Amino acid sequence: MNKTVLDLWVGLFVVAGIAALLFLALKVGSTSVVSASNSYEVVARFDNIGGLKPRAPIKSAGVVVGRVADIRFDNETFEAAVTLRLDNRYAFPKDTAAAIMTSGLLGEQYVGLEAGGDSKMLKDQDQIFITQSAVVLENLIGRFMYGQAQEGAPQ
Repeated sequence: MNKTVLDLWVGLFVVAGIAALLFLALKVGSTSVVSASNSYEVVARFDNIGGLKPRAPIKSAGVVVGRVADIRFDNETFEAAVTLRLDNRYAFPKDTAAAIMTSGLLGEQYVGLEAGGDSKMLKDQDQIFITQSAVVLENLIGRFMYGQAQEGAPQ
């Protein structure tokens, strides 16, 4: 009987530990979602989105203000059309700039918004025209190597 009570307590402890790990994993994974009813969507077009993925955060001044809702390729302009779902609590001017940024050197990519000075605000289904594509590390290394090779070439 004493062994069964001990086994029961160990089992409860293991279940509580698994529940705590699951809770922490969800918190770290930023599973908070901007609901469709409390948000508006705008579209930004980029030449290169790098490794940006749906559900990536959208940040302004370091604060998460929304999530990437959808990424698709536009066959007419040959650009990536990124649908941004922004929380209704945050209003941005029409001349807001969007850039694809990276957390740290090799971290996750996110969309950074920099508010403009226009008095009119973005609304549902508007488009952000001022965009900056992702910086692709391989392209930077190639440019650096090509520049070094050009400097070493005889004139």
